[in-house]
Amino acid sequence: MTSTKDQVKQRSAVLQGTLDMLILRTLLYGPAHGHQIGKHIQRTTNDFLQMQHGSLYPALHRLEKRGWVTSKWETAPDRNREFKYYRLTEKGRKQLLVEESQWKQMMEAVARVMWPTGEES
Repeated sequence: MTSTKDQVKQRSAVLQGTLDMLILRTLLYGPAHGHQIGKHIQRTTNDFLQMQHGSLYPALHRLEKRGWVTSKWETAPDRNREFKYYRLTEKGRKQLLVEESQWKQMMEAVARVMWPTGEES
């Protein structure tokens, strides 16, 4: 039997993995700084997912540590200040394919439980 503590850890890992996948997917469109990444995710989910600094930036640092993204301070084209721009690496592109495949499998499994077809009920 799993403890409540283990369940929280598992749930946290799923949410963390989902956030990682969303960030990697966002960076497929090109380099972006953290605020742009958060806004893109928020906008494309019709404000359902709101990116908090407390989860977004630790995730970006985690992805960088794993070699899935790189970062570099650059001056924004439309502003006179520097931002840390993140870029997807080749390793990150490969990881995104793995994450997407696992996500699809999980969603299909959940869907079979939630909305069974005639043979599965």
